[in-house]
Amino acid sequence: MINQLIEKAENELQPLFKQVEEIALFNQEKVLRAFQNNNIALRHFYGSTGYGYGDDGRDTLNKLFADVFCAEKAICSPSFVSGTHALSSCLYGVLRPGDTFLSVSGMPYDTLQDVIKGDNIGSLKDFGVKFEYISLKDDDFDYLSIEKFLLNNPNLKMIYLQRSRGYDWRNALTIKQIESLVKFVRERNFNGCIMLDNCYGEFIDKKEPTEVGVDLLAGSMIKNPGGGIAPTGGYVAGKKVYVDMVENRLTAPSIGGEVGSYTPGYQYFYQGLFLAPHIVLQAVKGSLLFGKVLSDLGFITSPTPLTKPNDIILAIKFNDKDKLIAFIQNIQKNSPIDSFVQVLPWDMPGYEDEVIMAAGCFVQGSSIELSADAPIKPPYIAYMQGGLTYEHCKIVLKNLKL
Repeated sequence: MINQLIEKAENELQPLFKQVEEIALFNQEKVLRAFQNNNIALRHFYGSTGYGYGDDGRDTLNKLFADVFCAEKAICSPSFVSGTHALSSCLYGVLRPGDTFLSVSGMPYDTLQDVIKGDNIGSLKDFGVKFEYISLKDDDFDYLSIEKFLLNNPNLKMIYLQRSRGYDWRNALTIKQIESLVKFVRERNFNGCIMLDNCYGEFIDKKEPTEVGVDLLAGSMIKNPGGGIAPTGGYVAGKKVYVDMVENRLTAPSIGGEVGSYTPGYQYFYQGLFLAPHIVLQAVKGSLLFGKVLSDLGFITSPTPLTKPNDIILAIKFNDKDKLIAFIQNIQKNSPIDSFVQVLPWDMPGYEDEVIMAAGCFVQGSSIELSADAPIKPPYIAYMQGGLTYEHCKIVLKNLKL
């Protein structure tokens, strides 16, 4: 039965497959041009030691990222330990005591909660930075509430957006929605920083948010832009004035981006970025196949079947704790690494609820590789992402016991 459902789904998905393949081709050409424009050579792969002065591999990688993201400046660095670290560095770098920042896409992802409002742990709240949020309305921005907030807070320092869904049941933001929001707030005289969490959204469309007016964005190198090759790290891109602030926070104001060594070298960061458009395509096609087949089996998914995704995440609603856990365990069982491990819910650092996570990955925790996780709470939603090859996604789907 499952083989028949897969064959049927693949036939129905052909128009969508063609659409996302065209996007991948566009992005691959863009990345290739950036490599050529920056004269990337073998010497850029070598690492450095100590302070890292004159590290041409590091500095050129930053220029390459800026070129790919059509940004004035970028930092791509193994010194960022995660996407959360890169995002936190942006917030701490730009915001000052007494500033207010507003999230217009609801509460940010779980791992930023303590960063924003923790007590006596060095949070933004501890440093006198104020935070407010406005929830999305029908999967779009609540423009009326945003306009009212701007009128009442003329000195607002930052507007914050989260592109992906996090652990919410909503669609990821589209480039068109982001562009409309930027235009809306600028027309209402907002002159501060528009910042975006770009995790899971890189190379999904032909444009990145920096191309439609976002001032600063950040993400993880063990997600989309690392192509399943980058071993660690994160990135920040945007306007130079803001990236400079982040750079000073990452190191120190007196040294900024002039230092920072990485002995292993940068080959996998360069190679991962080059592969990223193709790897993202594999993940998107895998997500589309999973979504269609699971929907045909009676499960509710987001995005809905036969809909172009706006990120690489597929959410599946199980309404049953045991079914949710079994699904996550099946993903782990069909992974190339640690397939023998039975994953269980646990109190994962940075999360409010117990979390179960399948991550049988070559790079620990890499969510551009096929993985899945879920908070253990009703309505018991699994969040599946990644897939280095479409074929692996298809094999896992064939072997799932639902």
